[in-house]
Amino acid sequence: MDYLPLENVSKFTRNRYEAVIVTSQHARHLNLLRLAQLQRMLEEDGVEPIGTKVTTLSLKDLLKGEIVFHRNEDADSD
Repeated sequence: MDYLPLENVSKFTRNRYEAVIVTSQHARHLNLLRLAQLQRMLEEDGVEPIGTKVTTLSLKDLLKGEIVFHRNEDADSD
């Protein structure tokens, strides 16, 4: 498993809880893409899918600054 420097999360999100939410939403998106790709591959003669977990890919994308998300500023007033 790759080492992911979680200390760098604060560069992209306000705190680790926001990072969990952003990363989980992105992982769901990646999973939908992967399922569509898997379906296409199986229809075209069963090519093997990529083995990396979508949660790991999602966290890597966050740490590279590749996830674009918008905060709902009204929710911060609690």
